[in-house]
Amino acid sequence: MMDTAPLLQVKGLVKHFPIYRGVFQRQVASVRAVDDITFDVTRGEAFGLVGESGCGKSTAGRTILQLYKPTAGNVIFDGVDLTKLSDEKLRRMRRRAQMIFQDPYASLNPRMTIGQIIAEPMLVHGLATHKEVTEKVKEYLRIVRLNPGFASRFPHEFSGGQRQRVGIARALALQPDFIVCDEPISALDVSIQAQIVNLMEELQARLSLTYLFIAHDLSMVRHISHRVAVMYLGILVELSDREELYNHPLHPYTQALLSAVPVPDPAVQKNRKRIILQGDVPSAVNPPSGCRFRTRCRLAQALCAEQTPAWREASAKHWVACHFA
Repeated sequence: MMDTAPLLQVKGLVKHFPIYRGVFQRQVASVRAVDDITFDVTRGEAFGLVGESGCGKSTAGRTILQLYKPTAGNVIFDGVDLTKLSDEKLRRMRRRAQMIFQDPYASLNPRMTIGQIIAEPMLVHGLATHKEVTEKVKEYLRIVRLNPGFASRFPHEFSGGQRQRVGIARALALQPDFIVCDEPISALDVSIQAQIVNLMEELQARLSLTYLFIAHDLSMVRHISHRVAVMYLGILVELSDREELYNHPLHPYTQALLSAVPVPDPAVQKNRKRIILQGDVPSAVNPPSGCRFRTRCRLAQALCAEQTPAWREASAKHWVACHFA
């Protein structure tokens, strides 16, 4: 069950990566990966963040957890602003907010056994003694549907889906309230993706977890998320309840994304109109003036180059940034 109080509030979050050139390494520009995004995540909610590759989704997730220090903005987690915490206080707070990484092959230390990988965060945060940790590792392996006997094996002995289950077990080991799921299924076979998403849904209900679910697969996001935000070139362009967004998309970019999602009914698919976006995503170093989507938008007019569209509530709890939505 979802509570109405927000567990996470992201306010005006900005993350720019400086670009240095020359002998003296002067800053000549910056990559505007995340450029002023604002949203909140309710306790017990699965909040979807979608957009094409390079739009800043993963950077946003890592900046929220302070793995990257934000350039500006605030991240308020359960009433505490993470951007203002000292390193020691942030380390203690990290117990409550964990991450499942995108690549199950790169996110596990190949020199550690599965048992050591899951045990390490518990030992670091003092949640278990060396005597207790063996039984706890077996318990978490059972929770993610892996054989407890696998604890003595190394990551290279497992498939991608099994490794991702280990990553989930590692995140759960600290009994967190909030988990950032950074495209946790994109590196997996399609046959395994549904198993992992079903497992994550089951764990959310069982352990009262709150998710920020980052993905570019819109059909999977619809399956797991309660609300969905659409991101383009570092900014949010639309945010709404799941069904409202998928049935009544307002932003031209969201409409184009949804038109590309196949429908299993041939009769419906035959009558759908595909919206093909022209051109490539502009550079995050030098984004377009006004509306960032205008260079690829079929509705673009002179106003779009002159004014940045306001982030407004077009209908009840349906936010959009577009002059013509």
